[in-house]
Amino acid sequence: MGVSIKEVAARAGVSVGTVSNVLNRPDMVKAETVEKVHAAIDELGYVPNSAAQQLREGQSRSIGLVALDINNPFFTDVARGAERAAALGRHTVLLANSGESIEREISNIEMFERQRVRGVLVSPLSEDLSRLRDVRKRGIPVVLVDRGTEDTSFPSVAVDDVAGGELAARHLLEGGRRRLAFVGGPMRIRQIIDRYRGAAAAVAAVDEATITSIETEALSLDEGMRVGGELRALVARGEIDAVFAANDLLAIGVQQGLLGGDDPVAIPGDVALVGYDDISFAAAAVVPITSVRQPRELIGETAVALLEEVRESESEPRHVVFEPELVVRSSSAPAPTA
Repeated sequence: MGVSIKEVAARAGVSVGTVSNVLNRPDMVKAETVEKVHAAIDELGYVPNSAAQQLREGQSRSIGLVALDINNPFFTDVARGAERAAALGRHTVLLANSGESIEREISNIEMFERQRVRGVLVSPLSEDLSRLRDVRKRGIPVVLVDRGTEDTSFPSVAVDDVAGGELAARHLLEGGRRRLAFVGGPMRIRQIIDRYRGAAAAVAAVDEATITSIETEALSLDEGMRVGGELRALVARGEIDAVFAANDLLAIGVQQGLLGGDDPVAIPGDVALVGYDDISFAAAAVVPITSVRQPRELIGETAVALLEEVRESESEPRHVVFEPELVVRSSSAPAPTA
């Protein structure tokens, strides 16, 4: 067992309360007493319990990050950026995963609140932010990540997903595609809704172009493979000639589903494919996938900066919106001419 604070007090000939003051509020203690206590600490090799110290101070040095789906490398990169920014202030990031479940999201936020974290960074599933407002009322600031909202009282950082959806669909339309499928879900997720809205607006501006929405239960590789297998027949009948997937995990799964089975289709010959996020696996796919890039690590860094801003001042919360960028690869080459 380690050396206790009682042993330090006994060696220095002072009370436990005096040792605590030396560690936490040295300005309240005489200089000669501070020297005696530090001499005892050095002699005994005492290491302060930082967790207990943080609880006494009423705040930990940790920041809670609730990711929508930690299986998605997008959120891993966001967390990496948040960790880098937090380290500059000698803080740490605690990562939790909602797994696209509102119940798990609530449980994670409650856990962080019990730990008295410095703040919570969260990509919320629901449009109802009342629970987050309650957390904020109890003294823990909240920053929305990868998500805009009509409630401007929360600082937020996101990419313009409507513009991203427009970028993806316009690229497919300019390549001669006219029968698009949007694959994504659950459709209660704001980011997915916005990406579809942008794509639908681009399609509506082109004569004889159509878009079909195919909702998935999750933004996962498995769901993409399932949908890709179902799309093979639609592509074979000429009902679909392009797919815009709401994220790259779905896009990779859709590609595997389209290329598998006894009746595979050609990408991009029979059907073009575009994803979203531009994770590293998109470029490494069997057919490298065109994707809408988000500045993933910068989103995490910015979220921490916004958290510190709201802690240090009473100014209006900021809302940072980055512009997406289309990264073109071979999966979305123009449609073959007759």
